[in-house]
Amino acid sequence: MAIENGITPNSSPTSVSSPTRITTIAEIGEHVDERITLRGWLYNLRASGKLLFPIFRDGSGTIQGVVPKAEVPERVFETLKSLTLESSLTVTGRVRADSRAPSGYELDVEDLTVIQRIPEETPYPIQLKEAGVDFLMEHRHLWIRTPRQSAILRVRATIMRAAAEFFDNRGYVRTDPPILTPNACEGTSELFEMEYFDEGKAYLTQSGQLYVEATAMALGRVYSFGPTFRAEKSKTRRHLTEFWMIEPEVTYMDLDGLMNLAECFLTHIVRRALELHAADLKIIGKDVTKLEAVIAGSAPNGCEDGREQRSGFPRLSYDQAHAMLIEAHQRGLLENAHRYGDDFGSPDETYLSSQFAKPVMVHRYPASVKAFYMQPDPLDPSKALCVDVLAPEGYGEIIGGSQRIDDFDLLRRRIEEHHLPLEAFEWYLDLRRYGSVPHSGFGMGIERCVAWICGLEHIRETIPFARTLHRIYP
Repeated sequence: MAIENGITPNSSPTSVSSPTRITTIAEIGEHVDERITLRGWLYNLRASGKLLFPIFRDGSGTIQGVVPKAEVPERVFETLKSLTLESSLTVTGRVRADSRAPSGYELDVEDLTVIQRIPEETPYPIQLKEAGVDFLMEHRHLWIRTPRQSAILRVRATIMRAAAEFFDNRGYVRTDPPILTPNACEGTSELFEMEYFDEGKAYLTQSGQLYVEATAMALGRVYSFGPTFRAEKSKTRRHLTEFWMIEPEVTYMDLDGLMNLAECFLTHIVRRALELHAADLKIIGKDVTKLEAVIAGSAPNGCEDGREQRSGFPRLSYDQAHAMLIEAHQRGLLENAHRYGDDFGSPDETYLSSQFAKPVMVHRYPASVKAFYMQPDPLDPSKALCVDVLAPEGYGEIIGGSQRIDDFDLLRRRIEEHHLPLEAFEWYLDLRRYGSVPHSGFGMGIERCVAWICGLEHIRETIPFARTLHRIYP
């Protein structure tokens, strides 16, 4: 079928002679009172006497059609009436504004062409009724077609695009590190291991940080964006074994500068999600007023002229956060009392983050519970110049970062104290041998950010195909 300038003649024998414009449901508001063609699938069908109310989906959204028997050819009415769910089709009709419709528009159907009809003997597995999570995850390749799951994936795509554009627009250079590495950032106990030809063992990366530090020394301001892997045997709702992470690294930046950067970065992402996905967030069921509170008071354009402008994210030292947790335990709000010197567990992070409308930054943890490469606080060397950003509403950590050790002797000593193979880190030590400078960076897991922004209970819905402790299918 010939297509010129986006306009396609409808070749159906029952259609009228005027051409129709092929469009998407997301753009249908631009074509009110116009005759258009959609290409998609039948999501649902309701009949009321001589009226049919099909719901069509095309990947960009859903829209209800209206089909009066007396106003369409009999073939159209009967074909649609007997059509099975998720059969593929093209449908032509006139767009009508309707404030009662969920999308604000309806389609007065005039014609349709079935591309593939699903046989009634083998119906679509996911019907419009409650189904267990295990069943849905086994059919994840089909589950993602439902409006809510599709909406989540559209928001995810925007979050990833917004994350990259934030750094691209500020002169950062994307430098992607290897996925296969000969050593780990923080030991190999939680890494997926493999044999690498005759070179010994290799590991799927748990972070690109060490390599991004190297490119930062070459380019000044850089970031990486790619998949990372953790072989942590965790079954919590916050953990995946394969996920995506964005990691900026900046030379001549201290911890305070890093916290400003993280704050501006998250504000930008939330603003983009609100600007572009009000309808999707409504489908998902997210209370957008909670996201609006995150950006309240921030500059409309985020960081202008390279200046990081704070929007008021609260900042707590580790000691202050510990005191809050002790008080919560004493009031019966936490089952277990936090022990000073320990890292925060999921219940601790959930409580701390639930106390604030904006993400909270917890900084200067005990160095003993943090990674070997974190710079000690000069005012208290037992603390590391690090920060975890905890999302509000109880979602816990979404960003972790630090100022890096820039002294050769101290870094070498830390590698030895952590019982890491010194020879594997000689190249990393070279960054301190030759022109070392203060530098900082952080990593943000995309899936945890998606879970927070969409208000999801479990992280498995934040990625098209989740990989967890007990799931690698489909």
